[in-house]
Amino acid sequence: MSFGHPYLLLTLLVVPLALALFRLAERRRMRYAVRYTNVDVLASVAGGRSRRRLLAPVLFLLAIATLCVAVARPHVPTLVASDRATVVLVLDVSGSMQANDVKPSRLAAAQAAIHRFLDKVPGRVRVGLILFAGEADVATPPTTDHELVGQAVDNAAEFHGFGGTAIGDAIAVAVQLGLKSVGIESTRGLAAYNAHPPASSLVSILFLSDGHQTRGTLLPLQGADRAKQAGIPVFTIALGTKGGKITNFPGPFGTGGGSLPGFGFARSGLEPDPRTLRAIAQDTGGEFFQADSANKAQAAYDRLGSRLGREPGHTEVTDEFAGGAAALLVVAGILSALWAPRLP
Repeated sequence: MSFGHPYLLLTLLVVPLALALFRLAERRRMRYAVRYTNVDVLASVAGGRSRRRLLAPVLFLLAIATLCVAVARPHVPTLVASDRATVVLVLDVSGSMQANDVKPSRLAAAQAAIHRFLDKVPGRVRVGLILFAGEADVATPPTTDHELVGQAVDNAAEFHGFGGTAIGDAIAVAVQLGLKSVGIESTRGLAAYNAHPPASSLVSILFLSDGHQTRGTLLPLQGADRAKQAGIPVFTIALGTKGGKITNFPGPFGTGGGSLPGFGFARSGLEPDPRTLRAIAQDTGGEFFQADSANKAQAAYDRLGSRLGREPGHTEVTDEFAGGAAALLVVAGILSALWAPRLP
């Protein structure tokens, strides 16, 4: 914790002063009790040494100390939204995303989860969207218009790319888009980019896929290596269950066998590849999530929406300390009124 006006912490000296005055008042009260001749009234005035009697004064002193801390303008370390931050969303829209082992379908669950992410990520953060199947395409460049990104997410099912899943190529396109968002046009600028570590930490890739790589020029870990060189963490989500089936398409694929014409994958393409996606996250300094349900996908995006696009900073908590002090004073006053001894 840090303070905007640290010298004002000297006001905490009022606490031992108040304690000394309280002790003085206690001694005077006891001397008064000794001179009093009525034994019954003496008992009510002296009040004994019950610990309960000390609770109200202790709360009062704690309230004073809290107020003293509040006037010093306390700040706590936290993550704050950055105007320079960019998050590149990468969404698999291959044919296997129509599988309905994740209800209502893998693609629909992913779309709903991304909308949760867009609701949580700070409005100042630029968000871009890449859709990929056998090839990757930039659906929206990084922008603070999150509503526009949401519209592109809703239209993801209309993406027409080559069949298959090109994980490595999709990551490479995302890296290039992230570099461009911080003012670097190509990977040849990596040396200059890496000379400024604070900038690299403000670009993140959030990658979701439900299958194994079946197409593409780059292998998944080759794409991850480009992200690692650029200092861009890749957060990966493996969506789907083992043995998932597409039952909303006619033909042998809906029963778990054969292949689906036009989509370019066989039965094994329906199973997510958590091992590869975990390796991508580990190699780039990101984090891996496994989502075998719509709720788990939303939980992953919720968590990342609260973290990505932020940088270390400080938040002032003066109001919280002042509110706590006020609450302590109210409680101390109530207890004092209930428990303080009274003269008849």
